[in-house]
Amino acid sequence: MPNVTYDTAGNNLQAWNPDAVDADGNVVPSTVIYNLGDMAWVITATGLVWIMIPGLGFFYSGLLRRKNAASMLWVSMIVMAVVSFQWMFWGFSLAFSEGANEYIGDLKYFGFKGVLDQPSIGSPRIPSLLFAIYQGMFAAITPVIAFGAVAERARLGPVMVLTFLWSTLVYDPIACWTWNSNGWSFVMGGLDFAGGTPVHISSGTAALALSLYLGKRRGYGSERLAYKPHNTSYVVLGTVLLWFGWFGFNGGSALSSNLRAVQAVIVTNLSASIGGLTWMLWDYRLERKWSVVGFCSGAIAGLVAITPGSGFVGAPAAIAYGVVGGTACNWATKLKFILHYDDCLDIFAAHAIGGMVGNILTAFFAQASVAAFDGYSVIPGGWIDHHYIQLGHQLADSVAGFAYSLVMTTVLLWIMHFIPGLRLRTDEESEIIGIDDAEMGEFAYDYVAVDAELGPASELPKHVHPEHSQSTHNSVEAEKPAHM
Repeated sequence: MPNVTYDTAGNNLQAWNPDAVDADGNVVPSTVIYNLGDMAWVITATGLVWIMIPGLGFFYSGLLRRKNAASMLWVSMIVMAVVSFQWMFWGFSLAFSEGANEYIGDLKYFGFKGVLDQPSIGSPRIPSLLFAIYQGMFAAITPVIAFGAVAERARLGPVMVLTFLWSTLVYDPIACWTWNSNGWSFVMGGLDFAGGTPVHISSGTAALALSLYLGKRRGYGSERLAYKPHNTSYVVLGTVLLWFGWFGFNGGSALSSNLRAVQAVIVTNLSASIGGLTWMLWDYRLERKWSVVGFCSGAIAGLVAITPGSGFVGAPAAIAYGVVGGTACNWATKLKFILHYDDCLDIFAAHAIGGMVGNILTAFFAQASVAAFDGYSVIPGGWIDHHYIQLGHQLADSVAGFAYSLVMTTVLLWIMHFIPGLRLRTDEESEIIGIDDAEMGEFAYDYVAVDAELGPASELPKHVHPEHSQSTHNSVEAEKPAHM
């Protein structure tokens, strides 16, 4: 049971810590003081990161065809719910227990046992209980990013099983080696403020593994799949929620209400803005159109790129993150044509490539003076501080995250492939009529005109009936008042 009180002014929370250790490693019980302003900011940041999850669902949904729009909203919410349980069950302990080795933690905090008022492993300025729920939002959004790759061709039931297994075997170890003070990358000196490797490289690479495993959608390479996003408003709405939430994603990673958090918010907004403009200009050179979808895609690329460096770099560097991130991710969308895989939402291009770009740029632009904005962090910096080995550290962390996620995700998918009921790939009929109808029996809209997406009846396989395309249309027509 926590032993906490408030100071006389009511501005600080005081907690008795019987396991406090001094500089010499001796146990010296003492009182820990938490500033309520710090706690309030991290609680707020937790909510900001949570709102990114449905935001990502809207973003993905808008980019797809109508007949698959609701399934991405389902994925965003269900994956979040599964990870919320997994994180409490053992995910937090595997990632952030003090007894962790270089790769993975123990089960000290199994079921959140003992996660109370003691100083967190992330920062002594907030209690472990608050750190646990904040980091739980990162754990939740990461597989949501990755599993956008199941769009239009996967069964939804197995996604829930994959979520629990992937979070345990892929996300938790990478989070441990990156952010746990015992992790090999942390000890080596890797700089990753808010998740370049644990969140973006791991999820983007998992999306690549999913795309390779699931194979190409029906009609790949034809004009039928050269569709435009069905709902640009959803894309913009999703981007707004993601951009808004990213202030908590990066700014909250300071784990305190201080100047470093403010600086992280500044560079986050700047990199997103420059990334969006950069991507839009690259698209304009081809289409001679000012694409808001292009701007939104570039903004996401800029946000991804700045994530690992957001607590280490100044505002001028954020411009470089936006330009390079927007350019690299834009060009990386062509990889699927060169390497012949079907990543319909370009998740690998935006998140894996964007995360790698951010990690590398952090090696160049990280500054010890910026990290010290919080009043206590000490880092050697990057090339701008003449610390040239930092590039090696960043490359090692990036390559390890890419390789581990690719191999482990692929192994998980093929193990599930041979377990009855857990095969992820849907059948041809479900792919044709849409995952919304086949897997959910629900739609994103009351009226869904999917005739054009199904194609003429003459082109459908014999076992697929054209009535599928009229089911929602007929139900809506039947409900119309007689005077309409």
